Amino acid sequence: MSDRPSDMGIWSAQEVRETTRRLASLREAALCGGRTAAAPRAVICESWRRALDRGVDPDRDVRERPLTVEELEHRRHSSRLASLLPLFNSGLLPAADAAQQIMVVTDAEGRVLWREGCAPVRRMADRHGFDKGADWTEEIVGTNAIGTALVARRPVLVHSAEHFVRTHHQWTCAAAPLHDPRDGRLLGIVDVSGPASTFHPSTLSLVSAVARLAESELRERHHGALDRLRASAAPVLARLGGQALAVDKDGWTAAVTGLAPPDRVALPKSPEAGPLWLPRYGMCTLEPLPGGWLIRVGAPQGEEPRASRVLLDLGSRARPAVTVTGPAGSWTHELSPRHAEVLFVLARRPEGRSAADLAQDLFGDRARTVTVRAELSRLRRHLASVLAHRPYRFADGVDVELRLPPSPVDLLPHSTAPAVLAARHA
Repeated sequence: MSDRPSDMGIWSAQEVRETTRRLASLREAALCGGRTAAAPRAVICESWRRALDRGVDPDRDVRERPLTVEELEHRRHSSRLASLLPLFNSGLLPAADAAQQIMVVTDAEGRVLWREGCAPVRRMADRHGFDKGADWTEEIVGTNAIGTALVARRPVLVHSAEHFVRTHHQWTCAAAPLHDPRDGRLLGIVDVSGPASTFHPSTLSLVSAVARLAESELRERHHGALDRLRASAAPVLARLGGQALAVDKDGWTAAVTGLAPPDRVALPKSPEAGPLWLPRYGMCTLEPLPGGWLIRVGAPQGEEPRASRVLLDLGSRARPAVTVTGPAGSWTHELSPRHAEVLFVLARRPEGRSAADLAQDLFGDRARTVTVRAELSRLRRHLASVLAHRPYRFADGVDVELRLPPSPVDLLPHSTAPAVLAARHA
């Protein structure tokens, strides 16, 4: 199904008014639980249902307190999207200005970090609280391109009365998610918004194309940085005996010697040179390299320490993550949707689960044990020190904390695993 209303090929003033009335009648029927001959697009219908479940007011704006200036600047400086602003400005701003629209970039939590474009439209946006630092997620403002793209994880157009909140019906917006090409982590959203009467049906395609171009730019920068680190590390690794890795500052592997190369090593947020305990390798020694670190694997002496605590965080709007705390500090590993489901089940069932049990928990089919074992094998590459098997469980002596979202309906919202669905409705 198209991501824009099928009758919006030519956006004349009359068609905009007619389409707005038609969408408004669909919305009213949905709010009242009624039935109509036509139906809203699936992405809109699902978003309306979420807004109703969360108690969003359908008739007026609800404003959350915006970020402070200090917090806004901190998020801007720490965002990987900051370096892409020139690309967004050149790719989107000319078209946005010509169409009397604005360009907006948010972080992965739906907070507006940057907003540029037509001055009169910026003033209109101010009246809706659509300003820098604002929270533009579905649970605050209902169905909108930014918040709905955050949930759907794909480009979304929301036109006029497809917005859940009535005061937004004069707007149309097109948004696309931006992902880190290294690991698929959601970085934020790029959006073009403005009055419904000035919107062009090609805007969603333009926003989507610029988002893909931005992700390609990040990928090329990453590969170039690893190539430079690999060149610096090659003579060092050639002289070493034993096992060692050269990784960039985020733990992505550039080169190895003496062991199979992992994609990434979980490093502390602020690593320092010297002895270091890593979840995958145990005790190691960290030495600086230009653009990264040299990791010498192996405990110099004594018994290898073990992890003592695991925090499984499924409660934030960002990607699920697990934080492992050991004797030398804490390390955070972001989880794929499937791995988040696996660890959720294991955290809820500390006695452990067999492969068949997990197949039932994840797929509703006890026969899918091969898939389960493959997923656990991949997961143990990162968390071998805290996961045991026969049965699969968290290792003895590890304190496990499970952090869940405030509302059960927000638990791993994309998951269809039977164990997760049961927990949402418990």
